Amino acid sequence: MSTPATMAQKILAAHAERESVQPGELIDVRADLVLANDITAPIAITEFEKLGVDRVFDPARIALVPDHFAPNKDIKSAEQCRALREFARRYGIVHYYEVGRMGIEHALLPEQGLVLPGDVVVGADSHTCTYGAVGAFATGMGSTDIAVAMATGRIWMRVPETIRFIYRGALRPWVRGKDLILYTIGLIGVEGARYQVMEFTGPAIAALSMDSRFTMANMAIEAGAKAGLFGVDEKTLAYVAERATRPYTVYASDPEAPYAQTIEIDVSAIEPQVAFPHLPSNAKPISQVGNIPIDQAVIGSCTNGRWEDLVEAATILKGRKVHPNVRCIIIPGTQALYLRAVKEGLAEAFVEAGAVFSTPTCGPCLGGHMGVLAAGERCVSTTNRNFVGRMGHVESEVYLASPAIAAASAVLGRIAGPDEL
Repeated sequence: MSTPATMAQKILAAHAERESVQPGELIDVRADLVLANDITAPIAITEFEKLGVDRVFDPARIALVPDHFAPNKDIKSAEQCRALREFARRYGIVHYYEVGRMGIEHALLPEQGLVLPGDVVVGADSHTCTYGAVGAFATGMGSTDIAVAMATGRIWMRVPETIRFIYRGALRPWVRGKDLILYTIGLIGVEGARYQVMEFTGPAIAALSMDSRFTMANMAIEAGAKAGLFGVDEKTLAYVAERATRPYTVYASDPEAPYAQTIEIDVSAIEPQVAFPHLPSNAKPISQVGNIPIDQAVIGSCTNGRWEDLVEAATILKGRKVHPNVRCIIIPGTQALYLRAVKEGLAEAFVEAGAVFSTPTCGPCLGGHMGVLAAGERCVSTTNRNFVGRMGHVESEVYLASPAIAAASAVLGRIAGPDEL
């Protein structure tokens, strides 16, 4: 009889060509997809060239997405993107996504069916863990590791332990995946799952949409996690069925799997959450926020730039006006989402409300462009990090929240929930 194992152990064992692996072991693993963006890929490309190889391991298993400073904001970012473009042409990279066909990488790749259940995905971006929403072991790595992965199709890692989170109860109105993950990070802290897998389970998780699951997996890294994993259920399979162009394997944790710990959470007690500066773990329920005026609201990013997020923002903004003291910036995750928002009237609702509706870009999330903050300014944002200087000046402040709170705050000019409208 085989030893009980977690979902993560099973995926890693299969990709290490072994029957089983144990936490703490160093293993050599086959990667199904290797990705990088316009900030991290140029470094990886430089290291790749030092290896002296004349080809990548598989041109169809590498994805390069210029999304952080795209469309190019200045000469330096233009040079960065040119490096991606030239590398993609030189080595015949199949999944290179030019401006106009791109999206924010962690919204784009699932949409394109490039990440699938049971995959091992490594990316030169910390939020690569997003793909755990479809049951893939996905993790961020340094650009040097990614250079080797592009050359060999393999990476090494230490097998992580897994923490199981069981969410029970019925969600309150306006509570979504963003609120659950902010609450969870607030509960365990930004190092609470350091180099461990966060496995999200329970009846409340089964009730979540795929968009909410992507949001939660995306922010696993904000608790220090190596990966964030969801079990594959009918919702996952329906999502993947429309997109997959290659076979995949579904793995599930055994009932007696060796978890490092199990944490149970009653979601019925969770209000919409706001993470105060300057840590994602500094989360408070909306009822305890108080009167905090804002200068900017950002709705988008690899965390909350998906269709459900846009619909929620449009539901609140339609027929209302953005407060005269607020800049409201809305950024869809992909070109397909942008087009759908135009066709279904969301873009019109945003513009009529007085918001900016942008081309897909990471932009303001990292203080890149399209919404950089000045000294003393406050922003409520659906992004994933609110570190000092994250969105601009070191004396600015970023408050993390859901699209519902960001949209309501944009209207009222202060951090507020939609029930206050």
